[in-house]
Amino acid sequence: MLISSYSIPSAVSKVIAQKLALREYRSAHRVFKCALMYVLAVGGVASLFLFFGANFLCGRGLLGENEVSVLKAFAPTIFIYGILGVLRGYFQAHGSMVQTSVSQILEQIANAVVSVGAAYLLIRGTMGTLEIPADEAGKITRATSGAVGSALGAGAGVLAALLFMVAVYLLNRGTIDRRIRNDRHVGTDSYKSIMRTTMMVVTPFILSTAIYNLVGAVNNTVYTQVFPAMRKVNEVAVFSRWGAFSGQALTISNIPIAFASAMASAVIPSMAQMAASGDIKGVREKNALAMKTNMLISIPCTVGMFVLARPITGLLFNNVQETEDLVTGLLMALALSVVFSALSTLNTSVLQGLGKVNTPIINAAIALAVQTVVAVLLLKFTDLEVYSMAIAVTLYSAVMWILNHWAVRRATGYRQELVKTFLIPTFASVCMGAVAWATYEALLMMTSSPKISVVIAILVAVCVYFFMLLLLRGISEQELRGFPKGYLFVRLAKKCGLMK
Repeated sequence: MLISSYSIPSAVSKVIAQKLALREYRSAHRVFKCALMYVLAVGGVASLFLFFGANFLCGRGLLGENEVSVLKAFAPTIFIYGILGVLRGYFQAHGSMVQTSVSQILEQIANAVVSVGAAYLLIRGTMGTLEIPADEAGKITRATSGAVGSALGAGAGVLAALLFMVAVYLLNRGTIDRRIRNDRHVGTDSYKSIMRTTMMVVTPFILSTAIYNLVGAVNNTVYTQVFPAMRKVNEVAVFSRWGAFSGQALTISNIPIAFASAMASAVIPSMAQMAASGDIKGVREKNALAMKTNMLISIPCTVGMFVLARPITGLLFNNVQETEDLVTGLLMALALSVVFSALSTLNTSVLQGLGKVNTPIINAAIALAVQTVVAVLLLKFTDLEVYSMAIAVTLYSAVMWILNHWAVRRATGYRQELVKTFLIPTFASVCMGAVAWATYEALLMMTSSPKISVVIAILVAVCVYFFMLLLLRGISEQELRGFPKGYLFVRLAKKCGLMK
C-alpha cells in the first residue's frame, strides 16, 4: 500500500497544481493520465504479488497458513486504492477538498457495514454458529473468517469511494474538456517528460511516508524484542503493555493529529501553485495561516487530552483498573506529541509543496535514528519501561518539527509569529483545561457517572476555549469565517459582544 498508492494523492495534487498555476490545462490533464498509468502498473503488480505471493511467503515461514487468505482478500484493495488516490489528488490540485472528504465518509461507512456483515456471514457459514468454540483450532478458524470479512470490508469501502470519485469526474468532464480546448500554450509537455517528473515527485513522497510509518514498526521491535533480550523481563507482560500503548493510548492521541494531516493535504496544492508562480510572499502568508489554524486545534486538544486522560480512556475503552491506570499515564505522556506532530506534518507538506521533496525524507530518517537510540537507552538504563516509547514518539515528532521548520525558514525566509499562534491559544487552553477538570469532578460527584461527566465537561471546555480565544483577540473575524460554518460563529460572537 505504501509503495503503490499511499502517497499518490499528495504527489499528484502537487504536480497538477503547478501546471494549473501556469494555466497549462492540457499538460495538467496529461499528468492525470500519467499518474493513472503509474498506479495501474505499480498497483497491479503489487496486488498480483500479494495475491499470488502469499503462498510463497507462507512457504518461507514469513506468513502463517491462516494469514494467507486474509492477505489475498486485501490484494484487490491495493489496486483500487491507487486509482482512488489519483482522482483525489486531481481534485485537491484544483483547490477542492469536498470530493475527497465525501469519498472518505462513504469509504468509512461502507467499510464498517461490509466488515461487520461479511465477518458475520463468513463466521456463520464456516462455523455454523457465532459462539466461540472451546478448542484452539476452532478459535483460529473463527478468527480467520472474521479477519477475511474485515479485509473485504476495507476493499468495499475503497470501491464505494472510487465509484463516487469517478461519478464526480464524469460530471465535471465537460468543464475539463473545455478548459483543455481553450489552452493556448504552444509547448505541451510530452508524456515521457511528464512521467519522468511524476516519478521524481512520487518516489520521495513514498519514501517519506514509508519512513514515517516505520516508526511504529521500529518501536514495536525495540520494545517487544530488544527490551526483553536486554532486561530479561516477562514477555507476556511486555506484549500486554505494548497493546495498551499502541492499541489505546497511541490510537487516542492520533485522533487530533488526523486534523493536522487533513490540513497538510490541503496546503500542498496551493503551496505548489504559489511556488510555481514565484509568489514567495504568498507562500509565507499561507504557511502562517495554516500554522495558526493548526495550533488553534492542536493546543487545546493537547491540554484536554492531558487533563481528561482518565475519563477519556474510560469513555472509549472498557479496561480493568490496572490497564486503565497505564493507558491514562501513557496518554498524558503522549499529549505533547500532538502539537509536535501537527507542526512537523504541516511543515513536511510545505516543503513538498515548495519542491523540497527530499528534505523531509532526510529529516525523518534523522528523527527516526535519534528516537530509536533514545528509546533503547531509556529501556536499558531506566525503569520507565513502556513510558520510554511514549517519550520516543514525542521526541521523533519534536526533532522532525525542528528540522523541517529550519528548512522552511531557509527556503522562504519565513519567521513564525508567536503571540496569536502559540501564546494566546496556550493560555486559553490552560483556562479551558482548568474549567474542564473542575466541571468533570463536580459532575462526577453529583452523577457518579464518568461517561456523562466527561461528555458534558468536553462540551463546556469547547465553549470556554472559544470564549477565551475571542476575549484575548486570538482570532480575527476574517480567520473565523474561514472555518467550516464560520459565519455562524461570527454571528454568535457578535451577539455575545466578543466581536465588533
